[in-house]
Amino acid sequence: MVDPLIYKALVDQAKDYALFVLHPDGRIRTWNLGAERIKGYAADEIIGRHFSIFYTAEAVNSGWPAQELKLATAEGRFEDEGWRVRKDGSRFWANVVITALHDDAGKLIGFSKITRDLTERRMHEEALRQSEERFRLLIEGVTDYAVFMLDPEGIVTSWNVGAERIKGYGREEIIGKHFSMFYITEDLDSGKPSEQLATSRRTGRAEDEGWRVRKNGERFWARVILTALHDAEGRLRGFAKVTQDLSQRRHLQQLELATKNVNEFMAVLAHELRNPIAPIRSAVQVMGKLTPGDPTYEKMRQVIDRQSAQLARIADDMIDISRISRGMLDIERVPVDMNEAVRRAIETAGPLIEAGRHTLEADLPAAPLLVQGDVHRLTQLLTNLLNNAARYTPPGGRITVAAALEKSSVTVKVRDTGRGIEPQMLERIFGMFVQGRAPERRGGGGGLGIGLALARRLAELHGGILEARSDGENKGSEFTVRIPALAAHKSPDALAAIAAAPTSNPAPPTASRRILVVDDNVDAATSLILLLQSLGHQTSVAYDGSGALRLAAEFHPDIVLLDIGMPGMDGYEVARRLRQIEQPQPMRIVAVTGWGKQEDRMRSRAAGFDLHLVKPVDITDLAQALSQRNSATVH
Repeated sequence: MVDPLIYKALVDQAKDYALFVLHPDGRIRTWNLGAERIKGYAADEIIGRHFSIFYTAEAVNSGWPAQELKLATAEGRFEDEGWRVRKDGSRFWANVVITALHDDAGKLIGFSKITRDLTERRMHEEALRQSEERFRLLIEGVTDYAVFMLDPEGIVTSWNVGAERIKGYGREEIIGKHFSMFYITEDLDSGKPSEQLATSRRTGRAEDEGWRVRKNGERFWARVILTALHDAEGRLRGFAKVTQDLSQRRHLQQLELATKNVNEFMAVLAHELRNPIAPIRSAVQVMGKLTPGDPTYEKMRQVIDRQSAQLARIADDMIDISRISRGMLDIERVPVDMNEAVRRAIETAGPLIEAGRHTLEADLPAAPLLVQGDVHRLTQLLTNLLNNAARYTPPGGRITVAAALEKSSVTVKVRDTGRGIEPQMLERIFGMFVQGRAPERRGGGGGLGIGLALARRLAELHGGILEARSDGENKGSEFTVRIPALAAHKSPDALAAIAAAPTSNPAPPTASRRILVVDDNVDAATSLILLLQSLGHQTSVAYDGSGALRLAAEFHPDIVLLDIGMPGMDGYEVARRLRQIEQPQPMRIVAVTGWGKQEDRMRSRAAGFDLHLVKPVDITDLAQALSQRNSATVH
């Protein structure tokens, strides 16, 4: 049995613990050196006072000291951690154990109280918590990198803001899913996700660059680092995955590659522009020397018509280059019969095919081949392929175009008996401004080295692919377009939409209209006036916004053909003011402008235009615009 004196000395002299005894009502009866060191009171200062003096004001006001004694009495022992107060008013974090003391008869005679100062531990824990919180906030706040955790099997367990921005998934959508869902189909088929996990397990780290897939199905070029995480015993606890979107860098690399062809492109562009300009100028000079009725006059008019159309095609190609570079090449998404796109492409490419004396064979099924897309852009895609075949096939060659439904895709193949494609060029020919060997014919345009690049991008915008194949030099080429077939391929609604789609047939002649032409370019306005008068319309012309408003009030036009990019009062403001003029009948306001971006069309609609036509306006489109009634639609 321990000598009571030794036990008392042990308690009194302990410095790391405050050890003291309370009366049943909470008054302090004893005090040791540890209590003096931790709480700051000497024995003669504190004995006889209530132990609640050590508690914060908030705890005292809530009655917590009395509650502690009550719990210790009921359960025999009570343990708690919380803030306590020293003599000097400073707080410290304490672990407190209160034990009820009873005599031999079981009567409560007081409480023993042991207090440990855990402030330093608490500070370390708080510092660790704050550090972890700062790290968490840092990771979650990163927007340029996708930073997330995987468990040992590759299941996503955390997700930051950057991951949401780059990959498109919200936290609640992705946590618990396998990370392989970010990989393209080809990588999944080859087992790449599992291979990267295995590499990271084996070496501690796996690094990769390649295509990944966003939630919306869009691909992006990513740099990925996968790091294995182990605990102190060396057990694998999971992986940290950091993904950087390098699409822009890859795009810049592609642009740098394209610039290698700039000098050639500029030379070709100058050549392509001079080709139509030269005969136009010659035709104008000849027409100036002719008398009315001379049969040569009509021949010269046809030359100007053909060559100006070629200039328009070059301008359209240049605009498409700009749109592709900025990622702003828009397409409609409506049900389209691919057979109709093929027929339109054959019609458009016909003159160049005929000029090369080629034989064209078309194999189209009787049933519609439905896809979701833009009939004009699909026509452009196929026209580029046919023009390419015509240019690179020696005179008298054969070109075939065949369309079919193959599984879940609509496939169109364009074959030729031309010069073929070298193996090293099969993929390069789809680069911007890239050309192979000199074509057999440069007539008909398309010599800028962008036709195939545009065609592939248009296929991709429709969710499809464009591939080239050739058996070698002088063995011809084959281009294959695959576009996903419309899911409801035999849906009556889809077929009805195809039937209701507008055709390329010219609009019927229209009755005479009163038309006001507004354009600050005098030559453009004059030529348009002469064209309208030749169609039997009454016309008036203004060269600025104020003149347009004055003439509109006097002339009372049925239709206003209004340029947008005029100095001073632009076309948007003129349109808004025209809408405020009281007319005997509503006037139709049509934009005739060189501005053709989607935002320009949206501004037109907001300003009150009924229709948006882009210069140079095709006479068929103009005739349709003049034949329509006000419908408040902008195309």
